[in-house]
Amino acid sequence: MQVVYEDNHIIIVYKESGEIVQGDKTGDTPLAETVKAYIKEKYAKPGAVFLGVVHRLDRPVSGLVVFARTSKALSRLNDMFRKGEVHKTYWALVQNQPALPEGTLEHWLTRNEKQNKSYAYPREVPGSKKAILKYRLIGQSERYFLLEINLLTGRHHQIRCQLSAMGCPIKGDLKYGSKRSNADGSISLLSHRIDFIHPVSKEHIVVESPLPVDNIWQNIKFLEK
Repeated sequence: MQVVYEDNHIIIVYKESGEIVQGDKTGDTPLAETVKAYIKEKYAKPGAVFLGVVHRLDRPVSGLVVFARTSKALSRLNDMFRKGEVHKTYWALVQNQPALPEGTLEHWLTRNEKQNKSYAYPREVPGSKKAILKYRLIGQSERYFLLEINLLTGRHHQIRCQLSAMGCPIKGDLKYGSKRSNADGSISLLSHRIDFIHPVSKEHIVVESPLPVDNIWQNIKFLEK
């Protein structure tokens, strides 16, 4: 586990692909428990450690996850996430170059609970929710293109589904149209940057994730802005 930012009220850690944020039916140790153990040991805390989960990343996704260390921070962060006051930037590796180097995607998404999958439509259909994101081409390697994504709504599998609908499925994401899986079972989607006003101190906090260690991420050539 890699701690990227820490103070008395919040802790931000880097989640490896394959880790779960909260416990699920697999019974695997969630990241939240690993963070609790870290806090307990570092600060020699007696008894149970408080840790609040304020958002999640899909299991195959890597990158930044924010946890609350106090109940005050938890309630305020929950409110901030709900109002869209926590700005998250994602990076995605895709095999196909988008038709335009930047743009806004708008779809109507429906969710199939049994398949744990979302479907994108160009117009509203029964049970659908509007999904909007902005993307920008920021780099490329020999075979892949790096997109920077800013979410304007928060829907189930939104980035995965909308990029696929654009003809640019994320590398390794078999569920949404990638032709082959990544060797480690990950998908090449990274929660890269988090930008918000601290819920207690009111400082402006900006945190960036390290890149995954595999060569495909490390060999990206960034385009000049």
